[in-house]
Amino acid sequence: MIKKYLPVVAFFAGFIWDALTIGKNVNASDLLILSAYLFGTVPIMVWLVKRANLLINNAAQTTLAMHVSFKDANWRERLPYLLLQFLFGSLFSALFILYFKSSSHLAAFAWCLGLGVLLIANEFLETAYRRFTLIWTLFGFSLILLLNFVLPYSLGSIHWLWFFVSIILAVVITQALKLKISPHLGSIYPTYLIAILIASIYVLDVIPPVPLVIKDIQVGTHLEKVSNTYKLQQDKTPAWRFWRSTSNSVHIVKGEKVYCISSVFAPSNLETRLYHRWLMHDKKQGWVTMSRIGFALTGGRNKGYRGYTYKQNVAFGLWRVKVETENGRTISVHEFTINNDKNNQNKVIKVI
Repeated sequence: MIKKYLPVVAFFAGFIWDALTIGKNVNASDLLILSAYLFGTVPIMVWLVKRANLLINNAAQTTLAMHVSFKDANWRERLPYLLLQFLFGSLFSALFILYFKSSSHLAAFAWCLGLGVLLIANEFLETAYRRFTLIWTLFGFSLILLLNFVLPYSLGSIHWLWFFVSIILAVVITQALKLKISPHLGSIYPTYLIAILIASIYVLDVIPPVPLVIKDIQVGTHLEKVSNTYKLQQDKTPAWRFWRSTSNSVHIVKGEKVYCISSVFAPSNLETRLYHRWLMHDKKQGWVTMSRIGFALTGGRNKGYRGYTYKQNVAFGLWRVKVETENGRTISVHEFTINNDKNNQNKVIKVI
């Protein structure tokens, strides 16, 4: 009975451990640990290839031929596959958490959902790990995801070029390792397909712009900087909405300014520009960009670098502010309504 549920217990225990040990922001130590997980699979693959060459007659086969079924195999025979499953599982778990932290809009959450499905599926792939094609596919996919973090973090730049460089570099490394370790076992072609797929959905703004992490975004009617804090005046929520102190509605009088302030974490060596894209919803045209205002970002602050923009003489209605990178990658989307302040709306002060 215990053995039956052990994989499930191990999965949730490992996921909770990763959630607790990986910091709120992306750190160099996190990336080193993930690199250790990934490249820890290499010596296991080397050992499996050597064993495969002894056990199979046809070196082009991608499934190891065993004298007993996998269920009946002893722990010594299953151990390398269990280790691979553990390492890839730990890697997917951590990457899921890191990408999830950088996701704050629907398309990015869909990407994270896909990673979550792969994470859960990994728990049922113990037998499938006997196929070298799957092993190389998972290795290449994991390396692409990892380098998407490592290059921007190391270079202090979130330029779109580094995303595509990370994909190419991951494919080249995977191909070189396969040719060195198992030239006749498994196929590299699924890795090529995954690389093309990831490059394609990046263009559609689905993958979040890692390693940036949105910490906070708020809108209000008056913003003041006091010492090292910003104080934003916002609408107070009704008493029945006890779970939050501020509202997503902004009541203004004609000609009053509306402020948006966002807080975005970035590594300490990263300097770039971010933008607030102000959009208003039109019944006929949908979301229409009213303005795109930029400000400088300097990384290193744990609670995120704060930048703000404002608009004046705005129309009443449904609005959005998208926090974007210089090349238009979406970091966060904040939706709110702007209403006419006829009844002197109660206000509260939010400290950011």
